[in-house]
Amino acid sequence: MAHHTLRSGYESLVDRLNRLPQGAPPSDTLYAILKLLFSEKEAELVALLPIRPFTAARAAKAWKMQPAAAQKVLDELADRAILLDTISPAGETSYVLPPPMAGFFEFSMMRLRGDVDQKLLAELFYQYLNVEEDFITALFMSDTRLGRAFVNEDALSAELGLTVLDYERASEVVRTASQRAVGICYCRHKMMHMERACDAPMDICMTFNITGAALVRHGYGRGRRR
Repeated sequence: MAHHTLRSGYESLVDRLNRLPQGAPPSDTLYAILKLLFSEKEAELVALLPIRPFTAARAAKAWKMQPAAAQKVLDELADRAILLDTISPAGETSYVLPPPMAGFFEFSMMRLRGDVDQKLLAELFYQYLNVEEDFITALFMSDTRLGRAFVNEDALSAELGLTVLDYERASEVVRTASQRAVGICYCRHKMMHMERACDAPMDICMTFNITGAALVRHGYGRGRRR
C-alpha cells in the first residue's frame, strides 16, 4: 500500500490535513496526489505548520531552521499555491495552509503549468473525488459544510428581494470584496484531461479577498483590488 511505503513525510502531512475541520481521508490515491504536489521533505515541513496563520519566524522555530531558509521554503510553497500568503499594511507576510478543497487541490489546476504533470494529477483527482466516496462524503455530509448556495436574485420579485439579507446575496459578496480574481476552473480543467470536457468556458473561477489576492500575486488568477 502506498501509504506504508511513503510513511514518514506524507503520512505526517495527511495527519496534519486531518486536523482541519475539512480533512482528507487517507487512500492510495491521496498519497499519489500528495507525492505529485510535495516533495517528501516539503511534506515533513508542512506537517509541522500551525493551523492558524503564522509568520516565517514561527515556521523557522517549528522547523529548527534559520529564518532566511524558512522564508525561502515558504515563498516557494506560496508560489505553487500550496500555502496562501498575506501581506499586512505594515509589510509583514503571514502564511496559512488552506484545506485540500476548496484549497490547494483546486489551486493546482487553476493555471496551466509545466512543473507538475497536470494530466496525471487530473486523473488522480477524478479517482479521489469522483470515484472514491470517502472524501466527498466527508466534504458534504459532515457537520462542517464546504459552502452554501446563494439566492438566485433574478428570480425574486422586488418585494421578496427585500427580505434577503446582504450576506446571502452573491452580488453583495462581489461588490464588497477587497480583491476580485478570476482563474481557470479546476473542475473543467480536470475533465478536459479526462477527455470529458464540456463546451462551457474555462476561465471563470472567481476568488475573493485575501485568497484572491494571493492567487493573483502568484499567477493563479488575474484581477484587481477594490
